[in-house]
Amino acid sequence: MNIIHATGVEGARQSRGTVVVIDVLRAFTVSAYALAGGARECRLVRTVDEARELADRTPGAVLCAEEDGLPVAGIAISNSPTRIREADLRDRVLIQRSSAGTQAAAAVESGDIWAASLIVARATVQACLLRKPETLTLVASADYPEDHACATYMEAIVRGEEPDIERLLQPLYESDRYRRLITGAWPGFPATDLELALTADRFAFAMPITREPGYLRLTAI
Repeated sequence: MNIIHATGVEGARQSRGTVVVIDVLRAFTVSAYALAGGARECRLVRTVDEARELADRTPGAVLCAEEDGLPVAGIAISNSPTRIREADLRDRVLIQRSSAGTQAAAAVESGDIWAASLIVARATVQACLLRKPETLTLVASADYPEDHACATYMEAIVRGEEPDIERLLQPLYESDRYRRLITGAWPGFPATDLELALTADRFAFAMPITREPGYLRLTAI
């Protein structure tokens, strides 16, 4: 199998084969917790206006959005797995807008797209391998160490190795960004989000993405 690593919207746009878009902190971690908590599906959009409009015409919708990593006025849930776990999402539809994950996913042109984060990494690899792709593109939705670590972790699993995720996450742990996040001082980003996002393989499902008019539909299999 040919494995390609790509980064950001431009990397997503050039991706080919089976494409996995990775957002660890935090969009596709949020998606996984929402689905594990009983949500029917997640709907991904590019802008806050699109998110609000889609929520208005979607029965049972719950909005989750951020801009530049910050909460959006009037939207109660930011891009936080902690807040998602606290919400009652049984049989609801989560509508998501994020600055990295939903943007990169929207840029993919392949017909075989998956969303991933560390908590569903191994299950995502297994689902992709069942498709026997000639090319697998792993897209870090932003140039952040945790997304690259997840991509490296997934490639190692594909190759039959047992990667050390804590070692792969060291660049994140040593960053000024992590030191700020762990204090809980970042608006809309409780420190508990980190533990929820950085534990590998918490769930045994993968998250395929399909295109619908006006949004991307993300589900669990």
